[in-house]
Amino acid sequence: MTEATLPGSTPTTSLQAVLTRHAEAETCSDPSSVMTLLADSDGAGGGFTSYRSTFAKGAVGAPAHFHTKATELFFVISGSLRVLVGEDVTTLNEGDFLAVPPHTPHAFGAAPGAEADVLFVFTPGMGRFDYLRLLGRVMRGEADPKEIAESAERFDNHYVDSPVWRAAQAGPA
Repeated sequence: MTEATLPGSTPTTSLQAVLTRHAEAETCSDPSSVMTLLADSDGAGGGFTSYRSTFAKGAVGAPAHFHTKATELFFVISGSLRVLVGEDVTTLNEGDFLAVPPHTPHAFGAAPGAEADVLFVFTPGMGRFDYLRLLGRVMRGEADPKEIAESAERFDNHYVDSPVWRAAQAGPA
């Protein structure tokens, strides 16, 4: 493929195709999920970050948080995922898609009594794989939880309190 540059314009760096073979994808795990790391912004020219999470039955998932730069996309491959978006809690089922814009509090976990297999995409991406690795280490007791709070700006992941999400998590299954 060749690039053309118009007179008076600045050449741009073109993005390259990203292919991650299932057999070669890195996986991270914690007690409630397995994450398959598919593509990170460092390897995709900054356009997106993508991973797939398989949640155990009723797994808690992520607490309420928001991103200041990224839109987070969810696609449920199978099972059911309970999500908080703003002040609303809903359940996504197989084939459902959700896009959460920046500055919108959200949380997620497997729906009560269900497993969930979910594709996540962040755009723009920003090298989030180290954050996912850190989460796994913290949940396995291999790293201090304060490292997550200290990384909020670096990974654009800002935790917030959500009484609505706490009530949903404590409610009947």
